[in-house]
Amino acid sequence: MNRPPRSGRGELKRIARRAMIQRGLLPDFSPAVLAETDAVRGAAAETDAAIRDLRGLLWCSIDNDDSRDLDQLSVAEPTTRGTVTIRVAVADVDAVVREGSAIDGHARTNTTSVYTAAEIFPMLPEKLSTDLTSLGEGQARLAIVIEMEVAADGTVTESDVYRAVVLNRAKLAYNSVAAWLDGTAPAPPRLAEVAGLDQQLRTQDKVAQAMKRLRHQHGALSLDTLEARVVFDGEGLADLRPDEKNRAKELIEDFMIASNGVTATFLERKGYPSLRRVLRTPERWARIVDLAAGAGGRLPSRPSARALEEFLGERRQTDPVGFPDLSLSVVKLLGSGEYVVQIPGQAVDGHFGLAVRDYTHSTAPNRRFPDLVTQRLLKAAMAGRPSPYAGDGLDGLARHCTDQEDNAAKVERQVRKSAAALLLAPRIGQRFDAIVTGASPKGTWVRIFRPAAEGKVVRGFQGLDVGDRVRVELAHTDVERGFIDFARVPG
Repeated sequence: MNRPPRSGRGELKRIARRAMIQRGLLPDFSPAVLAETDAVRGAAAETDAAIRDLRGLLWCSIDNDDSRDLDQLSVAEPTTRGTVTIRVAVADVDAVVREGSAIDGHARTNTTSVYTAAEIFPMLPEKLSTDLTSLGEGQARLAIVIEMEVAADGTVTESDVYRAVVLNRAKLAYNSVAAWLDGTAPAPPRLAEVAGLDQQLRTQDKVAQAMKRLRHQHGALSLDTLEARVVFDGEGLADLRPDEKNRAKELIEDFMIASNGVTATFLERKGYPSLRRVLRTPERWARIVDLAAGAGGRLPSRPSARALEEFLGERRQTDPVGFPDLSLSVVKLLGSGEYVVQIPGQAVDGHFGLAVRDYTHSTAPNRRFPDLVTQRLLKAAMAGRPSPYAGDGLDGLARHCTDQEDNAAKVERQVRKSAAALLLAPRIGQRFDAIVTGASPKGTWVRIFRPAAEGKVVRGFQGLDVGDRVRVELAHTDVERGFIDFARVPG
């Protein structure tokens, strides 16, 4: 058996930095940013009498095992009316990162943290994002709180947004919390140590599951694409493994979707513009209809999120092994999301994949600039101040954030592809089962399953379309450019 070369991280770091520059992203902080960061002596302190003190609540964070840039906390409180009050606290990054500062300028240029396999390029200096503007365990921090009263069926019946001081009681991780919720592992040590936190999380999970069911009844899509995760053994590249969803990730996802909806409607109600996140009606719906027909399903000729979700739900049950491949095909055909400006009273496209009309990004201001912009709009709306962003400027910012998010995704994809090329280099001539993930005049791409990697079909691609299953042979790899070339195996 061929073994991958015992190298990788250093080479991938160099490729990542080059890709950042080529895509118009800044891999390093300027001297002005570093000077401003050095001058920040501590976290922002409470200065407004209207800021609530919610440190007594049983807040906790759930994120990746190695995450330190903690953007949100959550807590649940059952009411006497049979509902549950869910509060989501979002780090008040604006209290430290002032608009127009050098730090803000860097964040505005990149608009997002870039998470490559070999190196993370944070949007904000780590002194802030992993400490002074992070909702770290045991640290009192300023936050924007999205409060929602949720009925038993998952409906948000009332909501509010306000400022508060919060305290993270436990830093928890997705995988260990999910295993505990599923009953396959004991409670993580930190969860077990905090009195009452076990029941707190079970209440949150119950509410999140109700929210999820309601969203899918309205047509939110059940998709599971098994994104590849690069695995290192020391500095050497070891594998590419699927990074699967779990119950704890879904809990946070459902709370964030609901919070982003509340944020959007709050700004509209207050008469302020907002940066909406939209996914327009898919242009390649006809191909999605064909995919469904090939799997024994039937979709209407006109795009319908609810009909597509019903089909996806049925396929998840009948073909769980093949469902991630179907999901990947649908995701490719749905297209990409984008940021647009919504002016109160004007219509705006919703998010087709989430089946919601009102949706913004507000819950990750340490990692995404649109969320920091939304935070500033929220604080202006709460204080009755004019919008900090003019209409035309906000339009340009929406386009810029969309473009830079696309560039960041391309950098991350470039490094994953270079990692895959490095891992596959010793396996030229081997054959793999694959699924077609892209088909256009620019070329045809497929994904193989073990390892999880994507490459271009350079021979025998005629007649292939997204979702087709095919047998391919590895023909060539180029680690520097992240190229993996396949030839279709006849028959």
